[in-house]
This record gives sequence, C-alpha cells and structure tokens, in this order.
Amino acid sequence: MTTEQLTPHGEVDHVDLTLTGMTCAACANRIEKKLNKLDGVTATVNYATEKANVSFDPAAVSTEQLVHAVESIGYGATVPSPDVDAGPDPAEARIADLWRRLVVAAVLGVPVLVLSMASALQFRGWQWVALVLATPVAMWSAWPFHKAAWRNAQQAAASMDTLVSVGVIASYGYSLYALVATPAGDLGMDMPMSLLARRGDTHHLYLEVASTTVALILAGRWFEARAKRRAGGALRALLALGADEASVIQADGTEVVRPVSELRVGDRFVVRPGERIATDGVVVDGSSAVDMSLVTGESVPVEVGPGSAVTGATINTNRRLVVRATRVGADTALAQMARLVEAAQGGKAPVQRLADRVAGVFVPVVITLAVATLGFWFARTGSLTQAMTPAVAVLIIACPCALGLATPTALLVGTGRGAQLGILIKGPEILESTRRVDTIVLDKTGTITTGRMDVVDVQPADGVHRTQLLRLAASVEMGSEHPIARAVVRAAEHEGIAVTVPADFVAQAGVGAGGTVDGAWVAVGRAPEALAGSGEGHTVVAVHRDGALAGTIAVADTVKPTSRAAIERFRGLGLRPLLLTGDHLAAATSVGEQVGLTVDEVVAGVLPEQKVAEVQRLQAAGRVVAMVGDGVNDAAALAQADLGIAMGTGTDVAIEASDLTLVRADLHAAADAIQLSRRTLAVIKGNLFWAFAYNVAAVPLAMSWLLSPVVASAAMAFSSVFVVSNSLRLRRFDPGV
Repeated sequence: MTTEQLTPHGEVDHVDLTLTGMTCAACANRIEKKLNKLDGVTATVNYATEKANVSFDPAAVSTEQLVHAVESIGYGATVPSPDVDAGPDPAEARIADLWRRLVVAAVLGVPVLVLSMASALQFRGWQWVALVLATPVAMWSAWPFHKAAWRNAQQAAASMDTLVSVGVIASYGYSLYALVATPAGDLGMDMPMSLLARRGDTHHLYLEVASTTVALILAGRWFEARAKRRAGGALRALLALGADEASVIQADGTEVVRPVSELRVGDRFVVRPGERIATDGVVVDGSSAVDMSLVTGESVPVEVGPGSAVTGATINTNRRLVVRATRVGADTALAQMARLVEAAQGGKAPVQRLADRVAGVFVPVVITLAVATLGFWFARTGSLTQAMTPAVAVLIIACPCALGLATPTALLVGTGRGAQLGILIKGPEILESTRRVDTIVLDKTGTITTGRMDVVDVQPADGVHRTQLLRLAASVEMGSEHPIARAVVRAAEHEGIAVTVPADFVAQAGVGAGGTVDGAWVAVGRAPEALAGSGEGHTVVAVHRDGALAGTIAVADTVKPTSRAAIERFRGLGLRPLLLTGDHLAAATSVGEQVGLTVDEVVAGVLPEQKVAEVQRLQAAGRVVAMVGDGVNDAAALAQADLGIAMGTGTDVAIEASDLTLVRADLHAAADAIQLSRRTLAVIKGNLFWAFAYNVAAVPLAMSWLLSPVVASAAMAFSSVFVVSNSLRLRRFDPGV
C-alpha cells in the first residue's frame, strides 16, 4: 500500500509511541491491528523495544486519537518527550516493579510450599497461616497476570497470562472456600500425603500452587524485562559519543563556549587536539589528522586541511582546527547513524516464545475441560464441593510451573557457561536466530585484525643498517601520538634499540615530522607512490637523512593469529564468511588472503549505511546473517543482522547494538557463541515440550478423578525438577565437541 493511497491529503507525519502493558508478542499484534484500523494509519509495533512506529495522515487522525486507540484495548501509550530528563524510564520502573513483586512472592511463598508439602511441619492452625502468607502473593504479586488476563478476556483472547491468572485464582479460591466452608478449616487439620485420589476428601488445599506459580513466572518475566531493557542501549551509547559543547568564533573574533544544540549552519568553531568535532562541517583553517574510525572503522587517522569535510563526534588528534558547520542536529552523520540503529532494531520481527504461541490454543482448551469436568462430576455426585476437586485439579495440573522455568533456567545456565567461555548472551529471543544463521559477516579492524598498527617491513637503503634506520625513525617519532609513529617507536623498543630526543623537532599534519638526530636532519613522512610498494595494504613511511633516502618502513594492522582457524570453524558450522570493511580494497584483500577468504568474499570501502545495505541485500537474497564487529561504524549493521556479535574490546555502541558480546577478542569465541546458543535453544525447546507433555498427559487423569492432590503437586514438582535438570546439562557444554 503506497503512502499516496493512505494519505489522500498528501501529508504524512511520523511518531514513535512508547507502549506499556505488553506481556507477550500477542499483545504487540493486538495493538498493531488496532492502530492499522484507523484511517490513514500505517503502524508497526515492536515487542522487544516496546515502541509503535506510526505513519499517519494528520488531517484524518491526531496523535491523541492514536494514544486513545491503544488505551481503548487496555494498554498504555505516550508520545516521547524531546526532553530526555522529562521523567523516569518506564522500562526501569517496570523492572523494579517486577523485582518487588518477585521478592514478595518468594519470601512469602517458600514457607507456604514447605508447610503444604511436609506433613510433619503442619502445626495446629498451619493452614490459616499459609492463607495469610499466600494472600499477598495471589493478590498483589500476581496482579500483572490478573490485569493482563482481564484485558485478554475483553478482547476474546488468551495468553500465558490467562492461564497463570486462572490457575492462581482457582487454586486460591478453592482453598479459601475449603477453609471457610469445609472441615479443611479446622485448627487440627493436617493435609494427608495420599497417593491415590479419594473422592469426598475436602482436606486438600492448593495454596502452595497459588504462591510458587506466581514466583516462578515472575522470575522469568524479570529476566526477560532486563534483557529487553538493553535494546535501547545502543542509541544511548551512540548519542553519548557526540560533543556537549563547542567553542564558537564570534564576529569580533572572540570565542564563546555554547552547547552543541545551539549550533547553527555557518557557525565557525574551534577544535583543539584531543577534542571531538562538535558537528559535521568543513575545515576553514588549520590542518591535522582526524580519527575517523567512528565512520570508516579504519585505524589510520585521516589527514585534513582547509576544504576537507569532517564528521561530528570524530576526534582531532594533534593540531588546532577551525571548522564551519554544514549540518547540525538531526541532519548530522551521528544522528543518521542513530536512526539506522533504531530502524534496524525496530525492523526485527519480535520472537514469540513457543509457550505464548501454544497458549492461544492450550488455555481455552484447559478452561473448557475444567468446566466440563465440573459439570460432569456435579451431575454424577450431586455435590458441588466434591465436583470442584477434579475441576480444580485440571486447572492446577495445567498451571505452567515448569513453563515458568523452561526458558529462564536454560538461559541462566547457558549464559553462565557462556560467561566462563567469554560469551555474553543478552536474552532468550536472540537464540532463535542462531539455529538458522547461514552467513557470517566479519568486520576487519579489531575483529579479524588486532586494530593496532605494527611495523611489518623495514627496507633500509644501501649503506644503511636496519637497526640504524629504525633508530633514526623512532627518535623523530617518539614525540608524536600518531598511530604510525607509535608503531615505529614500539618496534624499536621491542628490538632493544636506544632512541634519542631529537633537536629542533617539527611536526606538520599531513606531511610528517622532522628533527635533528646525531647532527643530521631526519625527516619521516608518508612515502610517495613510487616507494609505497605494489599495494599490499600497508602504509609506507619514508625516512630521509639530510635529504637522502635512508629507507622505508611499512606498517599495517596485523591479523590476529587465531582468525584463520576461526574462519575455518565457521565453514564447518555451515556458515559462509564475508569480510565487510570501510578500509580500502588493497588492505582488505591482503587481510582476506591471509585468513583464507576468496576475492568474492571481501567487500571493501563501505560506510556505515552501506554496511547496513549490504546486510539487507544478503537478507533479501534469503540469507540469515550474523554480523561480527567492534566499532561504532558497525553498530547499525549489528542491529540489522539477524544475529549481532560484538567484540567486548570494542565500543559501547557496538556492544549495546549486538545480541551476543564476546569478552575475548578472539573469533574462536564467535564460533563458540553460535554453538552454545544453538545448544541452549535446543534445551529451551526441549524444556517447553516436556513441560507441556506432563500437563497434557496428566489432564485426562485429573478429569477422571484418578489424580490425587498429592500426586498432582508431585507431578508439577517433578516436571519442574526435570526442566531444571535438563537445563543444568548446559554446564558441561564443550565447544570442542
């Protein structure tokens, strides 16, 4: 459907609504359908980021109507304020609320469970103490489930929240009824541990179910909410890279410090060595080397002078610059990168957990069976009290205790094992992609390579010794912070060569440095093309002594020793490796050859938006893409990829935008991460299957009044133990097997 068809008035507005109240992917689908029913509205709702991206015709609908539409089906929606400090973060508030409810459920629920399951501990009146302890859990701690269940009922829908709520209400309600209206409330009552169902037995209570179920499901929701909270971290980290202030040159030539938000196109501002460039612009005075790794990922700073374009948030390394602003605010490259990351994150299809998908059918079926059981046994016995026992047993045996543990326990054990291996997995929704990944895109600098310039070749001229050449060059470069200069000095130190402080030291950005060493004038600078070699991807500097060439020194970003073997492991896992870098073709091709990549598996000279486009191109061709990177320029591509893997030695932006973080700066860890993620996902699916299998097998027994309350509780406990035990197998995961 085209924009013109949607908006006959020809005007389209966009808004990102912040949503609250969603508990599963079904909620996101419900909100999306409601918004898209409005005239002139096209909406996409993302459960992971809890946002609705809405395009609408302002002549047909207002933002207030959009918010009202969401609220009309029981959810919350707000239009984000431009003031980031306008109020508390809703996601943080929800996590804190879940934690408080979980603590109450655990602290009060454990005594109820112990009293209910251990007859020896059942003192006189214990059941009334259990009721007092279980009431806050069933009412306050479980309130989010009751609220969601009521909202689902209004929409004629069902989810896991419905099952939790119905199970808690049924178990608590029946227990309260039994205490008040049957001998179960007698002070001397004890709950017998009978293995066989006994019709007419009204002494059994289900308060432990109302308590432990809530605690287990809340624990799973808390872990999930914490993982989802990280989804917006990439944008916060990216925007934090920008400068806060700029030294603006006024008409009279004086400087005044202003917030970057007050900069206007045409303003001239000063950037001193070590400072970040405030906004996109053109150099009008001065020359320097600018660290452009934010944009290109290339480790060598770019030489700039009058007329050179520079990008905001990049770093001026060594000399003063005066820059005229050409783009400010939302038009800057940094802001565009932030939009790329947000669009990539928002465009991911939210992973809907298997439990939620099955719940749409399972919940109505269980409720129907419970009602049918109640009607059948009431007709047979004529006693509503007795008929409630098997009916409640149906609801209780279907309660998702094991389901509440299925995902969080496997995730906890899997992530714990991952941490031992240097792998951080952010959440359960990430694991879904690892099973299907067939292409792995690798950044070059800092991922395949070390990200640090090192001397790779020294070519002295005739009559000059290699040690002498390094001594001359290192003596001049020892006063410079340029990456090439540091590489030369490191090489000399590594070989034990003594360097001296040069006299008359001079440094000129874009040209090189010079000084007097041992009475001779020594100049070190970029070598002309004739001396630079045949394009092996090296940066070559020429060293002259009193005007005569003393030799050349080649530096390069060197390949990590483990990269080639790791890439072979990727192939063994069924993944096709691709090198994607902002560096120039010669350097990329040289690195590709060293790690066993073919020419058609190397893509060079790509900017951040082009990296995203390349990932999208692969996805459009039917490939499921994993991306490994470490730089800011990789953030949007990491977010766009089906599976983003960040090197932990990289930038915060890359780490926040990724799905998996590798603490070790080793590509072997990426292969380990994929193997571990696949294994963890398999365990989660196995847990979910068996959790449902226990329920499905036990429901007919409960309906037949063949399942005693003790056996029902034991079956639920055993299913939970099985799920936990199955998850604990991940502790023995060995990536080499």
